[in-house]
Amino acid sequence: MPFPFVLPTTSAFSFSSAFACDSHPSLPLSASTYRGVVRDALKKHKRLPPSSQTSNLRTVISSLEQYLPYLLAIDAGLSNQPVGGETVSTILETTPSISWRPTLSGDIVPGRERPRVKIISIEHEIYFTLSTLGFAHVSMARATLQPLYSTTTEFQGTQERTTAMTTATKYLLESASIYDYIAARSDQVAGSPPCVDISPATLRALASLCHAEATLLAVLKDDPYPAAVAQDRNKNDKEWMFKAPDIPKVRAHLYARLCLAASEHAAKAAALCQSVKSASTGSISPGFLRYLEDLRRTSRAKACRFFGIDAELGGEAAEGIAWARAGLHELGVEVKDDKKGLGFSRAIKGISEKREDRRVNKEAAWGADAGKSEETRVLEMLDARWNKINDTMNTRPIPPIGALITKMPSGREIHTIKPYHPPVLDREVLEAMRAPPDQTESVGGEASSDDETLVEGSASAAGGAHRSSYY
Repeated sequence: MPFPFVLPTTSAFSFSSAFACDSHPSLPLSASTYRGVVRDALKKHKRLPPSSQTSNLRTVISSLEQYLPYLLAIDAGLSNQPVGGETVSTILETTPSISWRPTLSGDIVPGRERPRVKIISIEHEIYFTLSTLGFAHVSMARATLQPLYSTTTEFQGTQERTTAMTTATKYLLESASIYDYIAARSDQVAGSPPCVDISPATLRALASLCHAEATLLAVLKDDPYPAAVAQDRNKNDKEWMFKAPDIPKVRAHLYARLCLAASEHAAKAAALCQSVKSASTGSISPGFLRYLEDLRRTSRAKACRFFGIDAELGGEAAEGIAWARAGLHELGVEVKDDKKGLGFSRAIKGISEKREDRRVNKEAAWGADAGKSEETRVLEMLDARWNKINDTMNTRPIPPIGALITKMPSGREIHTIKPYHPPVLDREVLEAMRAPPDQTESVGGEASSDDETLVEGSASAAGGAHRSSYY
């Protein structure tokens, strides 16, 4: 958590080859220059190892934010709309030809890279650029949260955890705003999208996903149980004893309803992605669909846990056990009273947890299970603790979980997605582009951003030589 998105890459493109601007002749050249910076930043980011990509994210975000005003200015000029108080007049001379490599579309052939998608509309160029910016913000949220899940670094205290989660929430809400903006913009465009990555349903699903994850972070910020489990598993933690987590009764019920709201957003995202699965433009990656389903299940399991905490704080340990087992049921974890004969399954689970820990420590694609394993640990810890209380202090029969699940209330929202305001060129910048360009535009040719750079005229570039490429 959040989902480990892969940033797309794009081909080189010269705006001057397809657009002319009578009012601001230097605008196409400036747009091409900043787009070239974006292309190079994405290419470099993809070739970096996972541990180095985090520090490069700010460069990617900065390049995208600097390019967007020029791209949107060209688009506004096509309909003679004012930009920064000035009227821009852009003319489409030829149909543009731009390539992007999608990252959410399902693989045509398993194990092989996705083919590039050709777009001929500047509107789709805007969608891809903004969507990439949204991915980058989600990746920043992941990078902020990564130290909280590491088992080899210094354990993060309450203040550090709160700061990290507050920062990550801002990134997720910003990403949700961006996807809401693109989805609303796509409603005004006729025709089908070139791929599912920028289809209206996918964009709305991404907005709902970011909303769900931001909602869960509002709960996690004040939820001491994951921190207690992480502290118990952290190799560098020096505290061998810690106070049992304490949650006020009223807030436990509130957290449960927030988790249910997150599950509703995740369910909406999953339904939207399923709606485009059989479209002519392709299908969504199965890994992303699994993540959405896991997030829905994990959110409902968290809600069950908080209802259990609320019951246990009220002296109903047996009902708390039932809620904990209801949460495990939501996660698809089988609960057995008899612990004998589970050695093999526990060993398999331990191996899976160690693999996930290694992914976290290496800053690789960790969290692809949407926090299922973490929530399972917490629920199993509470189930064992409450069973001891119920067996020794206040023995009562454990109610059936089916009756409890049917009584779950609706979710409650905590975040409101604010409108996204795309960057606009300053008036001074526009006035400077009234002068004609003073140099010949060069954007590095039409090679893909994924191609290796070859020395011109070298033997490896001779006729029939194979040019290697990176995804």
